Amino acid sequence: MSTSQIDKEPQTEKRVDKISDNFPTDGREQYDWKSKYPLEARRFIKHEKIYLLIILGVTCIIAIILGVQYKCHIIENAFALSPTVFSYCFAWVGGMIGVISFTTKWLYRTVARGYWHEERRLWRIFTPWISGVLAVVFVVIMSCYATGEVYSISESCGIGFLVGYFSDTAIGKLSDIANVIFAR
Repeated sequence: MSTSQIDKEPQTEKRVDKISDNFPTDGREQYDWKSKYPLEARRFIKHEKIYLLIILGVTCIIAIILGVQYKCHIIENAFALSPTVFSYCFAWVGGMIGVISFTTKWLYRTVARGYWHEERRLWRIFTPWISGVLAVVFVVIMSCYATGEVYSISESCGIGFLVGYFSDTAIGKLSDIANVIFAR
């Protein structure tokens, strides 16, 4: 070995932990884990996360209660729901779960990419409720005008989920339908 080779420090290969080209780094270096949001913003984000988890939990509990009532007929009185009402209730449940899924995805993506801001809080708070109602209205319109039949609870829940998840697009389509029906 020559002295020039001995004097040089050994070369170490730079290790690159590349998962994929599409891996969402959000513009951060590896091991850069601390939040860039100030404490007040992190509190707001935490409150939104807790709010979404609570309404998701409550919606799932309502779905379980409705499902048990539908299958077992626990309440046998004037308050027992008809199959049509069950269908609409499950449209609401599906719409709520769909929009909570979308809103949660929106929350974590905007936080991770540094675009979360306080002005969107009202959107994230009210969108689940508006979309739940929208899902019911959409199922009612579809069952009354498109098919003439009441959907099963699983169909209503599935349609409700899609309407809830894509509620912004669904509102646009309902606007198009209203423009045709009421001929502007």
